[in-house]
Amino acid sequence: MGLIIDIVKRFKSISRYNQILKVLMKYGFDDLVQYLEENKNYTFIQKLIPNSTKKRVSQYSKWAKMRLVCEELGPTFVKFGQILSNRPDLVPLELTFELEKLQDNVPPMSEVEAKKVVETELKNNVETLFAWFEPTPFASASMAQVHKVTLHSGKRVALKIQRAGIYDVIIEDIKVMYRIAHVLEKRIPSLKSFDPVGLVKNFEASILKELDFIHESINVQRFFNNLKKDQSLEQFAHSPRVYQEFTTSKVLALEFVSGIKIDRIEELKTKQIDTKVIARRLAISYFKQIFEYGFFHADPHPGNLLVLPNNHICYLDFGMMGSMLPRDISIFGKLFIAITNKDVKKIIRALQQLSNNAPILNRRDLEFDINEFVEKYYVRDVHENEMSTILLELKDIIVAHGLKVPTYFFLFARSLVTIEGVIEKLDPKLEQFEIVKPYLKSSATRKYNPLKMGKKIVNSLVELTDYLEEFPMDLKNAIRKINSGQIKVDLTHKGIDPMVHTLQRITKQLITAFIMVALIVGASLFIIFEIQPLWKGVSLLGVSSFSLALLLGFGMISNIKKGDYDY
Repeated sequence: MGLIIDIVKRFKSISRYNQILKVLMKYGFDDLVQYLEENKNYTFIQKLIPNSTKKRVSQYSKWAKMRLVCEELGPTFVKFGQILSNRPDLVPLELTFELEKLQDNVPPMSEVEAKKVVETELKNNVETLFAWFEPTPFASASMAQVHKVTLHSGKRVALKIQRAGIYDVIIEDIKVMYRIAHVLEKRIPSLKSFDPVGLVKNFEASILKELDFIHESINVQRFFNNLKKDQSLEQFAHSPRVYQEFTTSKVLALEFVSGIKIDRIEELKTKQIDTKVIARRLAISYFKQIFEYGFFHADPHPGNLLVLPNNHICYLDFGMMGSMLPRDISIFGKLFIAITNKDVKKIIRALQQLSNNAPILNRRDLEFDINEFVEKYYVRDVHENEMSTILLELKDIIVAHGLKVPTYFFLFARSLVTIEGVIEKLDPKLEQFEIVKPYLKSSATRKYNPLKMGKKIVNSLVELTDYLEEFPMDLKNAIRKINSGQIKVDLTHKGIDPMVHTLQRITKQLITAFIMVALIVGASLFIIFEIQPLWKGVSLLGVSSFSLALLLGFGMISNIKKGDYDY
């Protein structure tokens, strides 16, 4: 039985591989088919393709043909194309524009199939689970569709149901993609730099996450929690809540939110909703996600944005999200501030930091390109100085000079292009850069918060104390190994004693400096919070700590003046 199943699986892979070759040949990629096959077994397929089809296909550009190939091959290749559209560092810009147009509209599953998936996943019949199950989905795509359901409590829920059998189809397609990637890497050496196998591997990880609705439910909950924790007056975003009891890897239950799609301008105006207010609130909510939360919606197209009656914006579809480290958020803040200040050196430094301090092969050329970018930026009209424009132009410089920035950089740039397009329709005159400036400054200076610095100093002192506590034991162990013959040292040196003495003095000064800073931070907190005992309203502990820090400071200055030859 196992042998038969294995033969069936192999037949499916071969059949799918042949279908891919047929579609490639249909759209004129004969040379690519020859690379994928050692002998010309598929030349007869070309004869089977009608001349009318060939003529129609010839009207498209090379990049448009690639998009059509993805669409014809189905959901796996559509998703692969959509992910590639976020990597302008790997594929030509013209191709990214085409891949962004990819559509995955397919007929929805029948009501029977949809209910079967739900009942299998939730282990109960639909009638028992819900008071009402809307038979016709209100949204449908190649991987899932969404039905309205009503709980027995009366609450309305949007139930996202994974398309039956789609998981097996995608797994089979990924196997074929690996095979094609290996062949391309072997037979076209110039493609090695693009790492075709690595791209398929990254795609596999991404799409398997998207197929797991538990992962998406975590994204929704994380986004929801960020909004809940934000108690500021400028919190204008909303997120649906997750119903965990009706959520599995193939079914996702979210609060059903009623609103108006954000691109329906006339409908918004009919409801007396000020589109300028919505535009400003959308910009604020999005910049907060990036520069305060570090977790942002990476696909904010109009279909995923609703305007609620209270003029708040509700985000939908959390399959594609971007996440940034606090360190990188700070670097981005510094980068944009450096651009507004025309500081070429700081721009280069920020780009290096984003690239994990990757070496710059030709610094002079990079400085020239950055300087040209800055000068062009300043002669444009004010409104054209949008963040997406800046990031896309920087992207070209980054790629040209081989700097490897995190992949979310391009996700960030693409999402900004999308959100700015939405804002442009709502309020063409809105100066988005003026809105983002406070968030840039805050993100760039956040790590200099006195309390955070104090915490870091205390942690450093604890680590130093632990090290000093362990050092004698480490030294004893080292001496034992030397005495037992496990370590042999043959060392000849000249003039090393002064260096050892200098290192000892530096160590003492560093420890003294740490203690001084800790005393100053502690004294500040004692005085601010009026820790008793008090003398004339001032904490005596605070004054004592300041005095001790002052004495240590004088001692350290005296020690520095002695120089390295005080022995």
